[in-house]
Amino acid sequence: MPASTSTSTLRSQLEKDGFVIIRSLLSPAQLATLRAAAERTTALARAGKWPHVRTVGKQFPPWTWAPGVGIWGVQHLLNPALPDADAFARSYFGDEILGAARELLSCRSDDELVMELYNLLVRPDVREGEHGFELRWHRDDIPSSATPEEELARLQEPAWHAQWNLTLCDGDESLIVVPGSHARARTDAERLADPFEPQMPGQLAVRLDAGDVVFYDNNILHRGRYDARRERLSLHGSVGHVAGGKLCARNVLQHGVGSWVDECDFSILDEKQRARAEGMRARLVKLGRESGDVGYSLTG
Repeated sequence: MPASTSTSTLRSQLEKDGFVIIRSLLSPAQLATLRAAAERTTALARAGKWPHVRTVGKQFPPWTWAPGVGIWGVQHLLNPALPDADAFARSYFGDEILGAARELLSCRSDDELVMELYNLLVRPDVREGEHGFELRWHRDDIPSSATPEEELARLQEPAWHAQWNLTLCDGDESLIVVPGSHARARTDAERLADPFEPQMPGQLAVRLDAGDVVFYDNNILHRGRYDARRERLSLHGSVGHVAGGKLCARNVLQHGVGSWVDECDFSILDEKQRARAEGMRARLVKLGRESGDVGYSLTG
């Protein structure tokens, strides 16, 4: 991890602002390997040969691909049926990401980590004459219909996820956040704003270059802005804390991970990573068995 962002400050920055950036997390070799894997995976999805995608025009799961439907994301990078799953597994279970995640979740060891999501966010396919695709302002696990009291009660619960965007391209400004909004209910101006308000008071476009990662509270007020004129390849992942239990279930299982997680083969990982991965998977499987049908956090 770069000395400019030591682990002793990560959690305090996340608690203060709702997000924290680590610059140049990956080595040039790691970056090159992951970018090549991401490019192949995106091409596979655009060609309709990988059905697990996020489709343009729909912000939240479930998504259904059909010929002619554009995509803005690729799901299930750890699914063993994906040709480049091994490269993504080395990234997800590696020390670079999980070292920071453990600090942010105050984990004492790998035994407290739970495998969650690993997806890829990409340049959107749009119709001729259109310049992009935007996501509305939202919190990942709190509906916009929540009252201020309901919103604040949920925000005061412990955060059991570490969520990140790890970009593989320079000049990514797709994530827009309102710093500090993870710790308070929305203001009247935020509640009355258009869902796609381009200039929310206090907003910040998070700029990342290749190899940079931003960890953010998934209930910070945020939106996405996807420019079809600019390449985007961002690894979008999350990992949980075992103490979250059923509170974590919907945020993860609504994406359909349970349908393939038992089939993962982590034999390509080194001994340390393999033990970590098997333990994290086992805790996710246990979570799924205990939780049943979890539904969806948000719709639309």
